[in-house]
Amino acid sequence: MKDNNSPLTKLMQDAQLSRRGFITSASAVGITSALGFSPFSAFAAEPKKGGVLKLGMSGGNTSDTLDPTLFSDWVPLNQAYMLMNGLVEIDENNKATPELFSAWEAKPGAAEWVFTVRDGVTFHNGKKLDAEDILYSINLHRGDKSKSAIKTQLAPITGLTKQGDNQILITLDSGNADLPYLLADYHLVVVPNGFTDWSHPIGTGGFIFDQYEPGVRSLFKRNPNYWKPDRAFVDAVEVLVINDPTARTNALISGQVHAINRVDFKTVDFLKRSPALNIVRSSGGQHFTFLMDCSVAPYNNNDVRMAIKHGIDRQKILDTVLRGYGSLGNDHPIPKTDRFFNHSLEQRAYDPDKSKFYLKKAGLTDLKIELSSSDAAFAGALDAAALFQGQAQKGGIQVNIKRQPADSYWDDVWMKAPFSMGYWGGRPTADQMFSTAYQSTAKWNDTHWKDEKFDALLLQARSLLDEGKRAEIYGELQSIVRDNGGAMIPLFGDYLDAASKKVGGIKPHPMFNFMGGRLAERVWLEA
Repeated sequence: MKDNNSPLTKLMQDAQLSRRGFITSASAVGITSALGFSPFSAFAAEPKKGGVLKLGMSGGNTSDTLDPTLFSDWVPLNQAYMLMNGLVEIDENNKATPELFSAWEAKPGAAEWVFTVRDGVTFHNGKKLDAEDILYSINLHRGDKSKSAIKTQLAPITGLTKQGDNQILITLDSGNADLPYLLADYHLVVVPNGFTDWSHPIGTGGFIFDQYEPGVRSLFKRNPNYWKPDRAFVDAVEVLVINDPTARTNALISGQVHAINRVDFKTVDFLKRSPALNIVRSSGGQHFTFLMDCSVAPYNNNDVRMAIKHGIDRQKILDTVLRGYGSLGNDHPIPKTDRFFNHSLEQRAYDPDKSKFYLKKAGLTDLKIELSSSDAAFAGALDAAALFQGQAQKGGIQVNIKRQPADSYWDDVWMKAPFSMGYWGGRPTADQMFSTAYQSTAKWNDTHWKDEKFDALLLQARSLLDEGKRAEIYGELQSIVRDNGGAMIPLFGDYLDAASKKVGGIKPHPMFNFMGGRLAERVWLEA
């Protein structure tokens, strides 16, 4: 039932703008992009200390945990970076920069790397950070008993040894020029050697654990001994899990929270009109997926998959569902901002006749399929599913939409339903994205797709230091996924956050919402 008295409803009623009025409003409020300078520079000069930062977040469930081997969504990621630090950080230019590793050097061939552990860092319990803590934290994700999503990506590590108290030698089974980027993965946060109490984590982060109710609320207080002198300005951070986009938006407008992630594409144009709010728009690797399980019929037939991929009007969905806040996808996960993006691949277009052609190749005159969907997959997923349903019908594909509950979508539907919807936040390198979701042995291979040629080329590209040769191979990998993979990727969506103008220091970031998950330690409250 719609609440006609909600803050969002009132704002939308006041926001019937002409095209010219919309442009004027957008210019006045300011929309940021990862490709341009933030208009929030007025806030950047004088950070202030104090206050409780309240965040309303989508991407949390009652099954959440602070065990880094099990992170799978936005809320645990952000909470982790409040309490703990990573080994390597991805900056606003999508570059790997030091964090708990203060420096690194590759030996010739990039199969051996020496990393230096940052000196002068202490955990919340007073223990000094050393190499043993780093080894333990990495090894949590390795070994036969590990359930970590990045276990596969770390499998090439054949040696992980300490060289004194402040250096670590990592040996790989073959060269990997992107190893520092791999070690920037958000699962690789650091805890003390031997630590196991994930209900009350101890880290080196800007905030100390205080209260935690999974999928509901958390409260972390500022670490007075934080090793980063220019971070962690607020006294505490409170996270409220608000998965419903309307409720989340209303919480921001009413002042219940200072900032929200995953702004609904439907309402961003209305929110831009509020003189009390800023919209933060970041372009990066976030993409939205229609996932076909390649291990079961009819999706184990690539002709069926190709029929489906030609049955969607990508531009229409971009304009309608994302309101233009994104770009067209071409059925592979590498964004145009990636240095290895294949510009020569023809953009796949909506073509019902080609859908019929591929159905005929598969020995079918028509196709009846069921699509599991929920706005838990991404804001507007159900609308996108409905549009696809009508578009696919013209090519002989009848789509029945099965609405799934949001609170159990990632546990009960994703990677289980034969045809479902999802999203990926992207990764800083092509190798990471492919290794995480497309390599046949990857834990999060969410289409259960296996291709021996793809796996072999991925391994080959990873070990090369010649950028030209790597670009050639990653270009071919994009082509293979586009034409043979199980993911239909019609859209890349911008990251959209919204914040009160009381929040200073907020900027765009190409990795994930909320400044790559590190907003809490970077912003301050103006009043």
